[in-house]
Amino acid sequence: MTTIYHNPRCSKSRQTLQLLEEHNIEPEIRLYLKEAPSIDELQTLLKQLDVTPLALMRTKETLYKELGLTNESSDEERLQAMHQHPSLIERPIVIHNDKAKIGRPPEAVLALF
Repeated sequence: MTTIYHNPRCSKSRQTLQLLEEHNIEPEIRLYLKEAPSIDELQTLLKQLDVTPLALMRTKETLYKELGLTNESSDEERLQAMHQHPSLIERPIVIHNDKAKIGRPPEAVLALF
C-alpha cells in the first residue's frame, strides 16, 4: 500500500501525486491538514524517513517562529507542534512498504518503488 501526505494547495505535493499516477501508482491520499497525524504516527514517520523531528519541520513558516520553536527546542516540543499544527510538517510525504520519502524534489519518492 502506498500513502501520500498531501496538501492540494502545494505545487510540490500536486507534482508528486501526478508523478505517482504517471507511474500507475494510485496512493491513498491523506489530507493531513484536515486529519492531523497523531504523535505515534509522527514518530512512525520519523523512523520511516530516518530523520529527526527538526528535519520534518517547515522551519521557515511564520508559525514556527510564532510558536517560539528554535533549534534548541526538544524533539517532544516539535512533535507536539506538528501534531497541533500540521502545516508545520514538510510535504509531501510518500509512504510505501514501511519506508517513506519527502517529495522534494518530487522524483525523490520514486526511490521507494
